[in-house]
Amino acid sequence: MTKRVPDTLTIEGLHEAYDAGLTPAEVIAAIKERSAGLTAKHIWITPPDEMPLDSYIAALPERDYERYPLWGIPFAVKDNIDVAGVPTTAACPAYAYTPEKSATVVAKLMATGAIPVGKTNLDQFATGLVGTRSPYGEVENAYVPERISGGSSSGSAVSVATGLAAFALGTDTAGSGRVPAMLQALVGYKPPLGAWSTRGVVPACASLDCVTVFAHDLEEAKAVDRMARGYDADCCWSRHIEHQADALPERILIADEAELTFFGVAPDDARAKWRASVARLKKLGVPAEIISIKDFMDAAKLLYDGAFVAERWADLGDFVRSHGDEVFSVTKGILETGGKSEYTAARLFLDMHKLQEYRHRAAAVLQGAVLVMPTAGGTFTRDMVRDDPVATNSQMGLYTNHCNLLDLAAIAVPEDNQGRENPFGITIFALHEAEHLICGTAAAFLAGSGC
Repeated sequence: MTKRVPDTLTIEGLHEAYDAGLTPAEVIAAIKERSAGLTAKHIWITPPDEMPLDSYIAALPERDYERYPLWGIPFAVKDNIDVAGVPTTAACPAYAYTPEKSATVVAKLMATGAIPVGKTNLDQFATGLVGTRSPYGEVENAYVPERISGGSSSGSAVSVATGLAAFALGTDTAGSGRVPAMLQALVGYKPPLGAWSTRGVVPACASLDCVTVFAHDLEEAKAVDRMARGYDADCCWSRHIEHQADALPERILIADEAELTFFGVAPDDARAKWRASVARLKKLGVPAEIISIKDFMDAAKLLYDGAFVAERWADLGDFVRSHGDEVFSVTKGILETGGKSEYTAARLFLDMHKLQEYRHRAAAVLQGAVLVMPTAGGTFTRDMVRDDPVATNSQMGLYTNHCNLLDLAAIAVPEDNQGRENPFGITIFALHEAEHLICGTAAAFLAGSGC
């Protein structure tokens, strides 16, 4: 193998290249060069040439993949996650601060040899699923520039798809670690709430936030999970959640197509790819059952149509009140809904009780099973989102918003990771203690596609 840096960056490919003589410095130089040619995509808030990459390379230990499994691996960090000495903006310049310590997950990954190469653009304050709500520019889709990249972890997904990082960290409150994965034909892994620490992460809805990973394939996403996972005594949301050995479920529950909506620029194509995905799921040798997803959809409505949205206002309301002119207009309007007078403590408790009912029923339905839905029912052009920013964003979250409310683990996988014009994918859900079932199902599904 020559010292040429691969066009697609992966953990396995880079380790093979390092064994053949490539150096991390050469990889970083290639990433800087590629990044300079992609400025129109608005991937970065802090780009590679503004990161202290020389010091990261100098601090690398001796190459030993057993002791340092991510040695020399470049990764991108969503800019609502702290990297020590690098500004965190949450895509709002007036909010920016420079942390002294890295977020727990970033520190853990760097301790295994990984190199953070930049801070990525996002829908401001992680509020959105479209990737267009940032004063740092709309993040273009990696493959079809006029289309959305998905949000809020837009820059993170595009950085992986365009060869600027081997994997990237996002966050996920209502689908932000899954929708961008579908639209860039990547794997988006959303661990259970608390499995990865959220210390050093700007909160969206702190009780529902998780850090996620985008990668080119399932095994590499799981490799990052192994390094990032673990209880953090300094994070009040952290939980002890062991990842059991991957396995197939007893049943695969598939969303009833009659309850699904396909939309956007190619709805018929999305529907056809959903049907192809369902056909493949039915060939996995596991009993498959079509079910109503009404309970899951009703639970999802609690996130933005009820008092739970006040959690965003509790964390960011003071800032928005004092810096209203410096907050992206669409984002400001969404955040302000959390301050409505009708969202009283009594209303919140009523919604909490409703949610507990949905969680109780979901736990019964998903016992030993996984649930499969489209990751999204389609996509939009960026012009379509500008024309109707709220309705388009809402449609992108139809099959994602229930997940963290119901304390589920999820993984978004591509229907065909070679598809570039109209990428489509499915998301596999399971109870938080059964995430090994989503991994087993995802592996079997991807093996059937050649992905």
